[in-house]
Amino acid sequence: MVAASFAAPALAQAAPVSPAQDAFDRVNRLILEEYGGLSTVDRAALGREYQARLDAVCAPTPLNCPVAKAYPVIEAQLTALGDEHSFFQTPEDFQDFLASATGGNRLQFGVKLTRLDGENRVVLEVVPQSAAEEAGLRRGDLLRTLDGRPYTYAALQQARRDGRAIRLEVERAGQPLTLTLQSRESSTRDLPRLSFAGAANNVAVLRIPTFLSGGGIAQRVHDLVRDAREGGATGLIVDLRGNPGGSLAECDSAVSAFVPSFARVARGAQGESRTVVSRGLRLENGRNVGGVRTPQLWTGPLAVLVDRGSASCSEFFAFEIQHAGRGPVIGETTAGVGNTATRVFPVGEDAALQLTILNYAKPGGDAYPDRVKPDQPREQSEEDVRLLTRGQDTLLAAGVQALVTAPPLTLDPQTAR
Repeated sequence: MVAASFAAPALAQAAPVSPAQDAFDRVNRLILEEYGGLSTVDRAALGREYQARLDAVCAPTPLNCPVAKAYPVIEAQLTALGDEHSFFQTPEDFQDFLASATGGNRLQFGVKLTRLDGENRVVLEVVPQSAAEEAGLRRGDLLRTLDGRPYTYAALQQARRDGRAIRLEVERAGQPLTLTLQSRESSTRDLPRLSFAGAANNVAVLRIPTFLSGGGIAQRVHDLVRDAREGGATGLIVDLRGNPGGSLAECDSAVSAFVPSFARVARGAQGESRTVVSRGLRLENGRNVGGVRTPQLWTGPLAVLVDRGSASCSEFFAFEIQHAGRGPVIGETTAGVGNTATRVFPVGEDAALQLTILNYAKPGGDAYPDRVKPDQPREQSEEDVRLLTRGQDTLLAAGVQALVTAPPLTLDPQTAR
């Protein structure tokens, strides 16, 4: 090697472009260079078509066109790409995503609702350590009034944004109850949790609300599997209802608490790579990319609950259980993001592009399905929501019943530890 000192030739400076053009250019470079989805649209031609649209929008001020002018054009272009998993995130959407992805704080009640009688009024989930938990809200609560007026979801959302205290009249298992609730800045971190169900209280229910909480999910799943075993559970239900997905690495390591080993091939713009997951350890092309401490393996009867809100890597989770024959998947056909992976790229002034970068197949070449079709289909109707307000979870009851005939996993005791 010879050391030398010299002046590099001056690089030609690119012509200045407007903020709108800069954001558009960033998005198109990513679409051309990083896209790894299944769309067959000519992406270069698509870029030219929407460049013409941006030129028309920015014609009055081509050199100073504000970045917000590009947003509707980019959104339309991504719709035309024909990949429902690739979309544009406005600055507000991106900030919400960042809070969820990192377990950061945001102004919230910490409650998830579902519709009944035309409004989001039934509590599906209460985030631990949230304002909703401190107020005393519980799963199945029916919201009747807000500050003495008939409850509406719009009024609840406005109260959240205002950060003011509200008085809620709630119906719990047919009995009236009044609670005071006030939104506050709190963590979006929502880790897996364990409860017990069944007539003998010996069925472990492992609720995984998301795989997007800033890490620690897979470790928590393995720890809770250990707790379930030590608590005397004879069967285990993994509840993935409404789980929107998140980190595939967290999901893979979590699956390994139930499936001894599995593999997949990722196909993208940069070629193919192979992932092997075994006992909490994840290998990418033979390289160790992380795992969990003291991995566990549940070998007893198992069932998985899904619904149309189960998306992305929660679909991967359900499919790996199904593919391995570990136990029945019960519920509704899932959202339809189960055969690709996406990445979020910052664009412009605090906006972002979520883009499909990979699609997946088993080592033999069989593609992953976009949706998971349950082994035991059970559509959830408004009547099921009404029963939930009376303390009856019909899908959970189906899971408990399915454990009676679900097969255990037979392994050499030395390798099953």
